[in-house]
Amino acid sequence: MFVDQVKVQLKAGKGGDGLVSFKHEKYVANGGPFGGDGGDGGDIIFEADPGMVTLLDLRFNRIIRAQPGEKGKNKNMHGANAADRVIKVPLGTIVKRADTGQIVADLTEPHQKQVVAKGGRGGRGNSRFKSARNTVPRFAEQGKDGEEFDAIVELRTLADVGLVGFPSVGKSTILDAVSKARPEIAEYHFTTIAPNVGVVQTGDGRSFVMADLPGLIEGASEGRGLGHQFLKHIERCRVIVHVVDMGGVDGRDPVEDFKIINKELENYHLRLLERPQIVVANKMDEENAEENLKRFKEAYPDVEVFETQAIIHEGLDPVLRKAADLLATTPLFPVLDAEEESNEGVTYTFQKKEQPFTIEEVEPGMWRVFGPAIDKNFDASKLTTDEDYFRFANTMRHLGIDKHLREAGAVDGDTILLDNYEFEFVEND
Repeated sequence: MFVDQVKVQLKAGKGGDGLVSFKHEKYVANGGPFGGDGGDGGDIIFEADPGMVTLLDLRFNRIIRAQPGEKGKNKNMHGANAADRVIKVPLGTIVKRADTGQIVADLTEPHQKQVVAKGGRGGRGNSRFKSARNTVPRFAEQGKDGEEFDAIVELRTLADVGLVGFPSVGKSTILDAVSKARPEIAEYHFTTIAPNVGVVQTGDGRSFVMADLPGLIEGASEGRGLGHQFLKHIERCRVIVHVVDMGGVDGRDPVEDFKIINKELENYHLRLLERPQIVVANKMDEENAEENLKRFKEAYPDVEVFETQAIIHEGLDPVLRKAADLLATTPLFPVLDAEEESNEGVTYTFQKKEQPFTIEEVEPGMWRVFGPAIDKNFDASKLTTDEDYFRFANTMRHLGIDKHLREAGAVDGDTILLDNYEFEFVEND
């Protein structure tokens, strides 16, 4: 089974918590803090494996987690860093964030690795907080959470040359004739439902990778049929071989077919028509082929046409030589999403930064504070000692919450709500 797109949930490892500990040894007075730092959480890494051809493994493993870091230890010993989680995928795989569409990994080289989700940093032990003002700190830092998000993993066939055209025009027959790939060939449409790839060698010793891409239909660029799934496999190709059924089998018109397929390539968001194109007039042994070829050349006088009979391997070597010549001068095309494209350079847009916290007046004398900064720094279960409250108050002051409360109108004695916990607002003299 060929699988070329999977949605997965990624959760990198959480950092280990720092340790609160004190030195207690015989004959050692006032030993002081002795707690070590927590270890870092494991990263999630994607690696390109040349031996893989499908994303089938991910289809049955849609939740990917890395291990958390080890907690800090006594005697200032650092907790162990967690091992990274390595996910192997085929060459040509792209990993995108599901929420923003941002590409976070593009794996095109054998054994190329990319950190997709970063593990959390380990928390500091209490020995890190010793100072002249606080010689016996009784608190430690919690480990940070690792990155967590849903990702779309896509396989976009990694080939130099792509064969495109309507179903049953002879693309699979051409690939079968010029390489050792053995695609399915039959007397019905859509025998190719997944890309087939083969290594091709020209008569003068040059070689490249050719892909037989599933047949396109009108409306493919708008998602009709399996249009987007088919078109995305052309994105990596530097040269397109456009195969036209010049025999007009099943009542098709090669002139109109050529126009329709090029329109679909043009409408697709990666400007596929910018790639050099070789036009192959296949099935020249059919009864109406010569007449259709004459009409085709009249309709497209500037297009160079290569006549072939793929079923008997006739006329294919000039096509391969032309493809090799074009590959020698054609650069790689970047794989970009539509919103990342610009014909006029970089476009800068203003996006308002998310506020770290929000203050609202619930009723006279009662204020609620909420937002990402509160979620990140406030955990009532960790407020167990006077030092915990002192450190929490300092954090709130560092974030400027007391200042903003004062500006909003809070006065001494007002009630402050944080995550359904009540605190009294006290103005220091």
